[in-house]
Amino acid sequence: MISVLYIFYELGQLSINSLQDILVAGVDTTTATLVWALTLLAKNPKVMKKAQNEVRSLTGKKGKITEDDLHQLHYLKCIIKETLRLQPPAPLLVPRETMKHCIIDGYHIYPKTQLLVNAWTIGRDPEYWENPEEFIPERFTDSSIDFKGQHFEFIPFGSGRRVCPGIQLGMVIVELTLANLLCSFNWELPKGIKEEDIDMEGSLGITMHKKNALQLVATNYNYHHQWSFFICRSCCCCCYCFCLCLIFYCF
Repeated sequence: MISVLYIFYELGQLSINSLQDILVAGVDTTTATLVWALTLLAKNPKVMKKAQNEVRSLTGKKGKITEDDLHQLHYLKCIIKETLRLQPPAPLLVPRETMKHCIIDGYHIYPKTQLLVNAWTIGRDPEYWENPEEFIPERFTDSSIDFKGQHFEFIPFGSGRRVCPGIQLGMVIVELTLANLLCSFNWELPKGIKEEDIDMEGSLGITMHKKNALQLVATNYNYHHQWSFFICRSCCCCCYCFCLCLIFYCF
């Protein structure tokens, strides 16, 4: 994707501002997904433990997860899919505008009408999802449902020609980051805080971040050093810097 963008830039068909928008959008949604994944795992410690066992079984002497390992992390991929179902980073996707008059379920939609697709509600529709409000990564274990736009009950990145162009790159970053966070650290709630105390309130915006900080205690898996973090505040820059620091530490 980066090479294609560079070609368009060299041809004068892509401005610096457009490139900045693409990169910022990628950072924003990626960090939001990581925040929600850690939040859901903190609320479901058994799921977190199962994921840690999977990633740690692949590290061996190298002590970290690399991109070559990602195709073997089946349960981690299910966790990320379930996170995207419950907490899509862009719950209303990107606004669209109709090109011509059409009728949908008896409603007249006129040209140049702005439309929003409620991906958040679609992902929780009981007509398509059993126990839609529950975090159950196993629902994707033997399922062919994917987020690439072919299954309309699960479209966190949109669908059709305007589907998110950075799906592949974004998912590699999310999988690699989350895998190494789970591999290198044990994550626990501070004393006095229970799983049910973790709120799931999101902030309003094109990208839905967690409104309140998630407080976790991280213990290095190998050396048992302990740190307390207010993880992934609603400020995207803080989230991204935090994740980068941990990635470099893991590597």
